[in-house]
Amino acid sequence: MSPAHPNYPSLLARTQRFRLGRPTRLTLTPDGRRVFFLRSRGSEDPVRCLWQLDLETGAERLLADPRALGTTEAEPSAQEQTRRERARDQGSGIAAYNFDQAVRVIACTIGEELYVVGMRTGTVTPLAARTPLTDATISPDGVRVAYVHDGELRLIGTDGADDRSLATPESPDVTYGLAEHVAAESMERHRGYWWSPAGDRLAVARVDNAPVGVWYLSDPASPEKPPAAHRYPAAGTNNALVTLWVYGVGGERVAVDFGWDDYEYLVDVVWDRHGLLAVLQNRPQTVLRTVAVDPDTGRVSTLAESRDPAWTQIVPGVPVRTASGALVATADLEDTRHLTVDGNPVTPAGLQVSEVHGADDETVLFSATDEPTERHLWTWSPAGGLTRVTTTAGIHSGIRTAGTTVISSATLDGHAVTATTRNGHAATRTVKDFSATSPVVPQVNLMRTGERELRTAVLLPSGWRGESLPVLMDPYGGPADQRALADRDRYYASQWFADQGFAVIVADGRGTPGRGPRWERTVHGDRATLLLEDQIAALHGVAERYPSLELGSVAIRGWSAGGYLAALAVLRRPDVFHVGVAGAPVTDMRLYDTHWQERFLGDPRTDAGTYENSSLIADARRLTRPLMLIHGLRDDNVYPAHTLRLSAALLAAGRPHTVLPLPGGSHMPPGIDLLTQELIFIREALAIARTGS
Repeated sequence: MSPAHPNYPSLLARTQRFRLGRPTRLTLTPDGRRVFFLRSRGSEDPVRCLWQLDLETGAERLLADPRALGTTEAEPSAQEQTRRERARDQGSGIAAYNFDQAVRVIACTIGEELYVVGMRTGTVTPLAARTPLTDATISPDGVRVAYVHDGELRLIGTDGADDRSLATPESPDVTYGLAEHVAAESMERHRGYWWSPAGDRLAVARVDNAPVGVWYLSDPASPEKPPAAHRYPAAGTNNALVTLWVYGVGGERVAVDFGWDDYEYLVDVVWDRHGLLAVLQNRPQTVLRTVAVDPDTGRVSTLAESRDPAWTQIVPGVPVRTASGALVATADLEDTRHLTVDGNPVTPAGLQVSEVHGADDETVLFSATDEPTERHLWTWSPAGGLTRVTTTAGIHSGIRTAGTTVISSATLDGHAVTATTRNGHAATRTVKDFSATSPVVPQVNLMRTGERELRTAVLLPSGWRGESLPVLMDPYGGPADQRALADRDRYYASQWFADQGFAVIVADGRGTPGRGPRWERTVHGDRATLLLEDQIAALHGVAERYPSLELGSVAIRGWSAGGYLAALAVLRRPDVFHVGVAGAPVTDMRLYDTHWQERFLGDPRTDAGTYENSSLIADARRLTRPLMLIHGLRDDNVYPAHTLRLSAALLAAGRPHTVLPLPGGSHMPPGIDLLTQELIFIREALAIARTGS
C-alpha cells in the first residue's frame, strides 16, 4: 500500500506543525486598546516580526521586521541556545519584546542584539549594547533597558547612552539576572531579574553554579569542535546556590535574607505596586512559601504557606495581587486545586485551576477545567463572583487589561485569537493568522476508557469502513502535559499514522494534569507501574468499542516522557506491545534534574529504590521486541547518555535494537522528517510479529 500523503511529514517539519504564521506572545497596552504580538509573514517563515493591532479601528501595523533591518540569523551563542531549549523556542527573528508603562518605547531582541522601537516616530533603532545578549527588559519609566551579557546584568539608556554593568559576576561560575537550569526547565521561571514599578530598582537573582556537576556534550559529526560544558544538577546532587538581591540603578545593593535554612529553590519573584514578593520551596518540595520582601532592608515576612507530604504544586501565574492588594494564589483542598483570594477558596469543588493569567483591577482571569479534555477561561471578582468566559470545547488561554480580554483558542476545528473590548469602545477583533491549512485533517474521537475513565483519543484512517487495523499507541503520559485534548494541533502526526493504516490511540493515564491533586500524586514514588497499566487499560477499552483492532499487532511511540513510556512498554510488557519507538527517553532516573525528578521519586541519596524501580537499564536483558531509540546528540535536557547507556546494556545482554542518533539535535523534536523512518521501522517489525519469524 502506498502511503497516504507521503510528503506530509516534511510539511509538518517545514511549518513547525502548522504553527508558523500564527500570532504569539500577545500583550495588551495598559489602556486595553492595542494588542502587540509576534508573527512571521508566512506559513513556512520562521522569522518573527513585531505587530500592533488597534482594537478600535481593526488596523494592523508592522512595527519591526528583522529582514527589513538587515539582520541575519547567525549561529546562536551558547547562552541563546540554552534560552531557546528551555523555552522550547524553534523560531527566529524577534525573540522577545516589552514596552514601558506609557507605551512610548518598545525594546526587542533580534539576533541577540538590542533594538528599540519609538512609537511616536515609528523608527527602529539599534542600541550599542554588548552582544550577544539575552533577557532585555525595558524599565517601566522607559528610561533604561536591562539585559544580560555573559552572565553580567547590564543597563543601557533607551537613547543608547550609558551602557554599564550593574551586577558583575565574581567568578565564571556566577551569573546575575539569569534563571538557573531547574528554574527554567522545571519551575517555568525563565527570568532572573525584575524591575520595580518605579523603574529605580531591580530584584536580581544571583546564581552560583560552582556546586553543580559539569556534564559535557560533544558533536561526533564535528570532531574538530571541543565538547561543550554544562552545569547539570542531576537528582541527588548539589543544586546551584540562588540568592536574591535588590539593586538600585546606581549600583547600590541590599541582600535579601529569607531566613529559612531549608530553602533551596527560588520559584518566582513579583514586584508590583504593593511591593516585592518572592516564592520559595524547600528541597523535598513539601513546603511552598510566599514572602513579602522589604527592598530597603532585605528582611522578609511570610504571607502564605502550603504543605503537602508528597509535593507542593507550582501553578503558573501565581501569586498575583489585585488592585486592592488581595493575594491571589491556589490551594489543593481534598481533590480540587482551588483559586484562593487572601487564603479563601473562591472556586467550587471539581473545578481544577491550571493557570492564573493575571488580575485586572479586582477581576482575576484564570484557566481551569471540570472536564480533563478541555481547559476554559474563567473570571472571578468580588462583585461578579465566578464567570465562565469560553464555551467551545478546546484549550483556551488569555490576557486581560482595562476590561479588554484577548483569548487564544485551540479547538478541534482550529486555532484563533480574538480580542473583545469592554472599556467603552466595544468591539471584537480577530488577529490575523497566516499559518498553513493542513491537508490532513485529524478526525478525533474523544472517549473515556476503562474503570478509571481514562481520557482517550482515537484516530482511524480516513474513509475507514471497519476492516481490521494494527494499533499504534501514541502517548505522552508524563506529569508535564496532556495529549488527549480537544485541540486539533495535538493530532496531526497521529492522523498521518492513522492514514497509513493504523488505529492510533492517545491516552492520558494517572499522573497527568487536569484531573485533580490526587490523580497527579498517584505516581509519587513510582514513575512506571501505573503509567504502563493505564496504557494497557486504554488499549483494551478502545478494543472493546472497536473489535476489529488487531491486539496481536500493537506498536507504541513517544518522545521524552512518551519515549520513556514506549521503551518501558516493550521491555516490561512484550505480551501486549510488539514494537516501540522511543524518542529522547529518560532511561536512568538518576540522570535527570533535581527539581523535577525528586518531586516524584524523592532524593536518591536516601531512597535509591524508587529510582531503580522506575529506571530501564536493568530491564535491558528482558527485551524481546524490536525497539528503536532516537536521540539528539545536543540534548541538554535529557542527555544522550540515557539512550547510550540503555543501548550499551542491550548490547551487553545480546539484545538487538536500533539507534537513530540526531547530530546537532536538541530535546525539541527536529525540523526533519522522522515520521517516515518510524513508519518503516514499525511496519517491518509488525510484519515480523505477525509471521512469528
